[in-house]
Amino acid sequence: MNENPSFNLSVVLRETGIKADTLRAWERRYGLPSPARTEGKHRLYSERDIETIKWLLTRLDEGLRIKNAVSLWHEIEASGQDPLTTRSASPSIVQPVQLPAIRADLDEIRNAWVTFALDFDETSAEIVLAQSFARYPIATVSLGVLQKGIHEIGEKWFRGEITVQQEHFASALAIRHLDSLLASSPPPTRNKRILIGCPPQEEHIFSNLLIALLLRQRGWDVIYLGANVPVAQLDTTIKITQPDLVILTAMRLNTAATLLQVSQAIEGQSKFAFGGLIFNTEPEIRDRISGFFLGENYETAVQNIENILMANLRQPKAVQISEDYKVCFDHFQENRTLIDILVWQNIQSNGFQNQHFETAKHHFPESILAALKLGHIRGLDSEIEWIKQLLENNNIPAEILGYFLHLYLDALKTNLDDRGLMLIDWLSQKVEGLE
Repeated sequence: MNENPSFNLSVVLRETGIKADTLRAWERRYGLPSPARTEGKHRLYSERDIETIKWLLTRLDEGLRIKNAVSLWHEIEASGQDPLTTRSASPSIVQPVQLPAIRADLDEIRNAWVTFALDFDETSAEIVLAQSFARYPIATVSLGVLQKGIHEIGEKWFRGEITVQQEHFASALAIRHLDSLLASSPPPTRNKRILIGCPPQEEHIFSNLLIALLLRQRGWDVIYLGANVPVAQLDTTIKITQPDLVILTAMRLNTAATLLQVSQAIEGQSKFAFGGLIFNTEPEIRDRISGFFLGENYETAVQNIENILMANLRQPKAVQISEDYKVCFDHFQENRTLIDILVWQNIQSNGFQNQHFETAKHHFPESILAALKLGHIRGLDSEIEWIKQLLENNNIPAEILGYFLHLYLDALKTNLDDRGLMLIDWLSQKVEGLE
C-alpha cells in the first residue's frame, strides 16, 4: 500500500466521509493517523492513512468507541500483524474480558456471547460482538452468532432453563445491534425498493430486522417498518414509498391470519412476499396467502427476494378455503363472548385461580379464529402441543391444559350448532387424546 503523502485534507474527507473536526481530534488525541506536513504546515495524507481512517470508522460502526478502536489497532500491531491486512483482533485492553481465542470458530464466539447475555453482562457481550465483526463479515456474524444465539436462548426459555427476563435482555441486545448496523449501512446501490415489517399483533421483529440488514448490505433500498404494522395505513405508505416488494413475517398462527388480511388489502398495489416460523411448522397454510413464500431459512429468503425483484416473477394466487370454514368462522365469532363467559364461570365455580387460565382464555379463541380463517383446523394441533410442552418444562401439571380444554369443549357444545361441528369434532379428539 502506497505510503507516500500525496493527498490533501479535502480528498480525505471526500473519500472517507469523516468530518474535518473529528479527524483533527483523532490525530491530536491518539496520533492516528499521523499525516505528513508541507512546508506551509498543511496536512498531506498517504493511501495508507486513508485506509487507516476507514478501518477506524468501521470499528466505530461495529460498536467500539474511538479510544478502544485505537487500542485495538495498537494491539494488532504489537502482535506483529498489520491491522489493514488481517481479519484478526486481540482482546481489548480496556475491558478485562475472557474472550475466545483469535482462531475461535463461530460456535465458540456464539457460546461466549450467549453466556454474557444470560449473565446480564452487557459490556462483555458487546465486546464479543465488536471483535466478531472485526474478524468476520456482517452477514456471517449476524447469522452465526446473533440469529443462532437468539434461537438457542429461546429454546432455553422454552425448556424452563432460563427466565423470561434473561430472554428479553438477550433479545434486546441483539435487536439493538442489528438496528445499529442497519442504520449505518451504506446507501443503496440497486434501484429496487423493499418494504419490510410485521403484520398486526406480531411483535417478534428479529427475523425481518435481520432480513432487512442482509438486504441492505447487498445494496438494496430497504424501508424497515418494525412491529405490528396497522393494515389501515399500509396502503397509504405503499402509495408514498412505491415499493417493488412488500415483505411481512409471522411467527404464530394468529399473526399468520392477520398477514392474510394484509395481503388481501394491498393486492394489486405491490408484489407481496412472506415468511416466518409458522409457515415452516405448518406448510399447509402457505398457499392460503396470495404472495411469494420466502423459504425456511435466511439465506434462501434473501436469494428468493432477489429472484423476485430481478426475474419479474408472477405472484402466486391464494387457494380459497372451503365454505364450511367460512361458516364455522362466522358462527364461532358470533358466539365467542358467550363461550368465554361460560368457560370462565366454570373455572371460578370450581375454585381454580390460576394465571395460566387467564392467558389461555384470551389466546385460545384467537388461535381458533386464525385456524378457521386460514382454513386449517389442524394448525391448532401444534398450538396445543406447544402449550403442553411449555407447561411440562415449567413444572406445571399437564392436567391444567386438559381441564381447560374440557371446559372449553362443553362451552362449544352449549353455544354452537351444526355450523360449528368441525370445531367441536376437532376439540373432542384432542380432549380424548389428553385423557
